[in-house]
Amino acid sequence: MRHAVIVLIAVSCLSVSAHAQTAEELVNKNIQAKGGMEKIKAITSVRMIGKFDGGGGFTAEQSQENKRPNLVRETFSLQGMTAITAYDGTTGWRIRPFGGHKDPQLIGEDNLRDLLLDADFDGPLVDYKEKGNTVEYLGHDTVDGDDALRLKVTLRNGDIIYYFLDPDTNLEIRKEVQEFIRGSVRESVVELGSYKAVGGVMFPFSISQGSKDNPRAQTTTVEKMEVNVAIPDSEFALPASLKPGAKADAGKK
Repeated sequence: MRHAVIVLIAVSCLSVSAHAQTAEELVNKNIQAKGGMEKIKAITSVRMIGKFDGGGGFTAEQSQENKRPNLVRETFSLQGMTAITAYDGTTGWRIRPFGGHKDPQLIGEDNLRDLLLDADFDGPLVDYKEKGNTVEYLGHDTVDGDDALRLKVTLRNGDIIYYFLDPDTNLEIRKEVQEFIRGSVRESVVELGSYKAVGGVMFPFSISQGSKDNPRAQTTTVEKMEVNVAIPDSEFALPASLKPGAKADAGKK
């Protein structure tokens, strides 16, 4: 009886090891499919310019700039006005002229989570262990009736991203994001496609976002993608009016 228990434990350990190895293997295949770690790490900045389609004829110009290690700036332009959302590596801030808020505002912790995902320069899969993320392979699934390989990525903060990889290309075709905020769950779906190589690395040129019921509610079509462009840190920097002591200094004038 004891021998049988020992054998059972050994088999279980081997099963867990094989399961973990499969997840690691898929992550490595995904990185290789994008161009390999060397080419990914060789990119220090990315600038994307695209067209946003919100459905019903609603369109806008959209851009995103990323710079290592974790700087991001996003703009949304419509009818002569431009909204800005940025993260300087420590603090998130934004300007929302469409709501009548022309002055910069700090972004609260709850609304910062999406921006932090965008600020992760290489994404949660690259160097995931060093980032404190864990990855599990959940087997086969389907996306729009097609076969997909499903990975569960648990971020260091407890949020979860389910990655769906194309079994032929090993590239992401879908992400399901679950953010746990104050006892509730905020869910979103991102679909990725039309991959093209820029600087030797594959980037999606079609990005749709929405809910599980309507994953393509909003679509961004990339019109221009540049890598290793010169972007000054001032583009991401916290505006002077939001820096500590700014209000006190203004009151002395």
